[in-house]
Amino acid sequence: MNLLIQNARIATEDNPKLLAGDVLIEDGIIRKIGMGIKASEGCRVIDAKERILMPGMFDAHVHFREPGFEAKENIATGSEAAINGGITGVVMMPNTVPAIDSATVVGQVLATAAKNSRIPVYTSGCVTMGRKGKELAGIDGMRALGVKMLTDDGDTTADAAVLFRAMQYAGEMGMFFASHCEVPELAGPRALNEGAMSYRLGIQGSPACAEEIIIDRDIRLAHATGAHIHIQHVSSKIGMETIRWWKQRGDVKVTAEVAPHHLIFCEDDIGDYDTHYKMNPPLRTKADNAALLEGLIDGTFDLIATDHAPHTPFEKSLDFVSAPNGITGLDSALVSLYHYFVATGAFGWDLIVKRFAAEPRRMMGLPVPAIKEGSAADLLLFNTSGETTFTREFMKSKSQNTPFLDKTLKGSVDLVMLGEDVLLDRI
Repeated sequence: MNLLIQNARIATEDNPKLLAGDVLIEDGIIRKIGMGIKASEGCRVIDAKERILMPGMFDAHVHFREPGFEAKENIATGSEAAINGGITGVVMMPNTVPAIDSATVVGQVLATAAKNSRIPVYTSGCVTMGRKGKELAGIDGMRALGVKMLTDDGDTTADAAVLFRAMQYAGEMGMFFASHCEVPELAGPRALNEGAMSYRLGIQGSPACAEEIIIDRDIRLAHATGAHIHIQHVSSKIGMETIRWWKQRGDVKVTAEVAPHHLIFCEDDIGDYDTHYKMNPPLRTKADNAALLEGLIDGTFDLIATDHAPHTPFEKSLDFVSAPNGITGLDSALVSLYHYFVATGAFGWDLIVKRFAAEPRRMMGLPVPAIKEGSAADLLLFNTSGETTFTREFMKSKSQNTPFLDKTLKGSVDLVMLGEDVLLDRI
């Protein structure tokens, strides 16, 4: 489809100001950017007044549950949820059944994705066989199929010696490690943060130090081996400050991510055992929210990732301790970031583009899309005057375990385009 987007306000990662202009897209390529561009015959014209044009987002931390837990999500529904939220590429986590720990499973996952997804789907691979923390996974075979990220996400690689050996081995192959940071003996039942809310609800809490100890341990292992370590879903102030300290040293390659829910919600939101607010790492305090936001703005966090973790309504209807951890995020991430932060002036669109579109792709060694002449179209239009109500019918994920269920937020994703294909159109 040939498309002329008129009166666009263009967001880029390196300029806090929005650029004004018309954008002509022909045969999936951005051909011209300027003022007063004329449409050729048969070209669709969109007036982008009140809308922001930006590159498609990229989520480097999603759980699509396939193979093994397709009742919660599968690659087809997960990728449609991504499109619904303006996300045009994702990286799957390997805590499936069977675990993604060999070239065989990687090949099956990528084949399913190629058949069932309209966006690029990449997968991480396990550090250890079955994520059991004992024997190294089939790392070289996974590397040969394009796997770059190794993680036992869902759990920490508990044995430091095993992780140390993996870093020595795979670091030389250009692979990197993503760490779910948690001392299981300290974390306990993983239900919620240890603090005022856990005491009020009478549930054993998970102290922040259970996360912070492993953040420091895994960065130290990366420092010793020369590996690249990526710290996943950081939830606490001290965790953020630990990462900042190591980055300031300058002698270890460490990146880190923060999830929208750890910026927006805190333990107070749990109320009377609302399992939509149960996740791991748990929601912590308002002071932690403020520190994480500071870390996102100052660059301690390199990227935003949703940790999209779908569960069935039945599972989330169990009692608070028994219900699984997790929150869906693909449908809602971009709108919620706009509602709570961009619309309030906490940060601008340039940070969104940098942390949620550009840096995740750079970490994965992928081309970074941009709104510039000659680039392939990989973009979205965001309506700042619109609203989004997150009903079950609106969301494309097979599961809707989110605090945003049936709530209305400012902003809407109106158009998503990838190459010649318009993947979503609400205009």
